[in-house]
Amino acid sequence: MSQRKKWVGMIAGAVLVVTALACNFGLSQQRPDFPTPPAFATENPYFEVPRVTLEEAKAAFDNGSAVFVDTRFGISYADKHIPGALLIPVAELESRMDELDPDQWIITYCT
Repeated sequence: MSQRKKWVGMIAGAVLVVTALACNFGLSQQRPDFPTPPAFATENPYFEVPRVTLEEAKAAFDNGSAVFVDTRFGISYADKHIPGALLIPVAELESRMDELDPDQWIITYCT
């Protein structure tokens, strides 16, 4: 299996979510095609954050149009990660926001 296919598979298995970054950088506008939040949305504070499809993530990876942020622990990152991805564990996101450019498309993943 090629190295690129491994990364595409990793992206496919990832839950790609633009999390608190989108909220803090004003990217969480309601998309016209985004569904009305269901009743459980009150339990998920990031329901309104747009999800990134596998196709969008792969295209962004292929053309270098996004910054990928791995939000797992360092040991998982050391084992495998998307080439060029930054390691910012989810618990550190808020305190390390200044390391990210708000003008770039930031895609977070955790698997």
